[in-house]
Amino acid sequence: MSGGDALRRFMFEDFPVRGQLVRLEDSWREVLARQEYPPAVRSLLGEAMAACVLLASTLKFDGLLTMQIQGEGVLSLLVVQCSSDLAVRGLAKWEGDDPQGSLAELTGHGRLAITIERRSGRERYQGIVLADTDTLASCLDGYFAQSEQLPTRLWLAADGSGAAGMLLQQLPVGESRAEEDTDGDADGWQRVGLLGDTLTAEELLGLEPRQLLRRLFHEDDLRLADERAVSFRCSCTRDRVESALRLLGRDELDELLAGEGRIEVRCEFCNAAYELDRVDVARLLADQDAVPPQSDRLH
Repeated sequence: MSGGDALRRFMFEDFPVRGQLVRLEDSWREVLARQEYPPAVRSLLGEAMAACVLLASTLKFDGLLTMQIQGEGVLSLLVVQCSSDLAVRGLAKWEGDDPQGSLAELTGHGRLAITIERRSGRERYQGIVLADTDTLASCLDGYFAQSEQLPTRLWLAADGSGAAGMLLQQLPVGESRAEEDTDGDADGWQRVGLLGDTLTAEELLGLEPRQLLRRLFHEDDLRLADERAVSFRCSCTRDRVESALRLLGRDELDELLAGEGRIEVRCEFCNAAYELDRVDVARLLADQDAVPPQSDRLH
């Protein structure tokens, strides 16, 4: 996509279906620069990053969407987060030199959880589905089918240079529409889904949005919106690290200091290191005595 990492929305003029395309390059390279992943894990992580951006961009919220896969297979954990302003980060943990297999095989038929958190902290939604399909896209299709949300389809691809995705979503039909119009809407939704199934990974990764949409939907009238920028950004801070360490308490912090006289905490998402010595820990404990601790996440 022109202009770097970006998301493009589009709308079908003749029936209530909207779509989105995302291409990640710089943000994907930021993730790969922090950890070398074997090909199968790398592809799944890239697809998850593209999917997370697509899903977050469909929501009207101020907060964070987290996609997490856990299982008993060689891929034990995959986490991707995307904020409402399209800042994305991700990581994966695995065993073995070159794990291979489908999504179900890699995760040992694990679980996929999607969590939506608003910055206000007052609302939190989580949906969980079995990761028992061949691909992440089909798993997410199943997630939408069972969650009674808007009918949604995804197509995802990733390689060593980029990650990309397309989302199609059927919008609610207005009550004033005639029955023959709603029949046409259903036909339109089915048809664009079948056309989407002809999309190859090479096309998804290599074609510009207008080229891709022209190839797939040349018989339809589309309205293409302006780009939205996507970026890599990690939310870890020294304050959050210190808040998390403060929760450990005096005895455990003293035990951590006993070895080398310092504590190092490294963010798994961005590899940033935060180091605290005895003076820093003493300050934390003094702050703890002055102010009751509040729970906070490390990242």
